[in-house]
Amino acid sequence: MTDIYTEKGWDKEWLTGQVMSILNFYYPNCMDRKNGGYLHTFKEDGSVLKEENKHLVGTSRFIYLFSTGALLGGPAWCKEAAAKGLDFLCGHHLDKKHGGFYLELIGQIPTNKEKYMYGHAFAFLAAIMAQKAGIDDAKHLASSIFNEIERHFWDRDYGLYKDHYSENWGALSPYRGQNANMHMCEALIAAYETTRQQKFLDRAVLLARNVTLGLAAQSGGMIWEHFDKDWRIDWSYNKGNTKDEMRPYGFIPGHSIEWSKLLLLLERHLPQDWMLPRALELYREGMNRGWDKQFGGFFYSLDPNKQPIDHDKNYWVVAEALASSALFARRTGQAEFKEWYGSVLDYASKNFIDHEHGGWYKLLNRENQKYSNTKSRAPKTDYHPAAAFYEILKTL
Repeated sequence: MTDIYTEKGWDKEWLTGQVMSILNFYYPNCMDRKNGGYLHTFKEDGSVLKEENKHLVGTSRFIYLFSTGALLGGPAWCKEAAAKGLDFLCGHHLDKKHGGFYLELIGQIPTNKEKYMYGHAFAFLAAIMAQKAGIDDAKHLASSIFNEIERHFWDRDYGLYKDHYSENWGALSPYRGQNANMHMCEALIAAYETTRQQKFLDRAVLLARNVTLGLAAQSGGMIWEHFDKDWRIDWSYNKGNTKDEMRPYGFIPGHSIEWSKLLLLLERHLPQDWMLPRALELYREGMNRGWDKQFGGFFYSLDPNKQPIDHDKNYWVVAEALASSALFARRTGQAEFKEWYGSVLDYASKNFIDHEHGGWYKLLNRENQKYSNTKSRAPKTDYHPAAAFYEILKTL
């Protein structure tokens, strides 16, 4: 067992401090005084690269981050910064003519006007967390976003969410993907925990069942990323492009691990016999196939034969492994998960966490070396590690 696990891994003050370190890395430099909302691009030391690109997912993740800070008793500026993000979300990401949110902007000018389920899932999560933090008007916004998602994206025939539309909702892409559904499941769980409305929990369970049992059955149990309009696997979509933020090619071990976490959260609220066994299968496959036994960390992507094709180490996979390992340790008490938690936390501390400036590095090569001194670009915001530490704190 590693020292950092035994000394710090379950310490509330240390875990809260990790979230606050992330917040302090970004704030106040992330506040865009010119355009509103947030700046997204930061060097290693926290200085800002003067880029005005905005991303719906990044804006939403910043709102989540600052709302979490407020919920953990952070400074008053946490709530203020989250509120300013909501203002920008509604003032500039929102399409006031057709409804829904633009995906990307430069300053205040939309550059990608298509409507993506992935982005809307994060907008819903942001509004829900802001509501939980007691931010004015967030409750109404969360309800409005959910209704818009239901109106356009919900596919009643398959019990899953469609992927993206044109600006005016007139043209629907034939592409379908699991990633947007996974993050909507996450948002729905947060919505249930905030409101206690059963409809959110029931929908989250339906999504989880349809992805982790239904879609996964097409690929032997591990979850493939890409599907056609009838939810049949598309093995060739984005082939070779493992770096796509929303649609990476391959089996993504981090997504198996992330789904295992979501199943544990669902089991906490609405236990069903299939949830824990399926969570264990996904966790063990993601951890065992993903973990790099030579250098530590997780391979990012596996080919259809489940062999590594992208050996880089991505910050969010490590964060999800922390959360899942901790939740399994709390749920079962078994040494397997305590040891994984200790190992992954030790690895994160040595390679991803910047103990000098705060925040996490985004991407390392297989040997755990940085590619550049740019620590964060849209839509990173260190939402994954902040969310991981927050979920761990909720179990203590």
